[in-house]
Amino acid sequence: MISLIAAIGKNNELGEKNHIPWDLPRDLQFFRETTAGHPVIMGRKTFESIGRLLPKRRNVIITRDKNYKFEGAEVVNSLEKALKLFETSPLPSPYQGEGENEIFVIGGTEIFKLAMNKADKLYITYIDGEFPNADIFFPVIDENMWEKTKSTKYQKDDLNKFDMDFVEYTRKA
Repeated sequence: MISLIAAIGKNNELGEKNHIPWDLPRDLQFFRETTAGHPVIMGRKTFESIGRLLPKRRNVIITRDKNYKFEGAEVVNSLEKALKLFETSPLPSPYQGEGENEIFVIGGTEIFKLAMNKADKLYITYIDGEFPNADIFFPVIDENMWEKTKSTKYQKDDLNKFDMDFVEYTRKA
């Protein structure tokens, strides 16, 4: 199963200058809990904005740079090659096994666009805020192709300055 996971503002904002324009510990906790033990696929810019490998996950980085390497990550040049890593070979990750049945695409915009038509599930955190300086956006979710299957609201608090809605979608048959 291929899943996309992202937090977005009211206008599908994902980021600004390759950084997340909000600080929401509850959303980060949701991301960690949801993706822990599962492989994550990300673009090079997303990886570099994170600045490190995500622990307890098999990290796959997509880049056009054929010489790009990062110890502990698998580096490929296309989404197809990233997905092919999970088809045939025994998995080289210490986290192999149960988690490998769901692969998470975690960004950025270009990788999300490529993966949207291949995805089976979306995990979207809707942030009740607008971020006018955003320059990175999530693709529009076509309601004709996706069915909302779960929604959990979270009210803002001292640590989380925005209300959030954690929504899961599955692809319609």
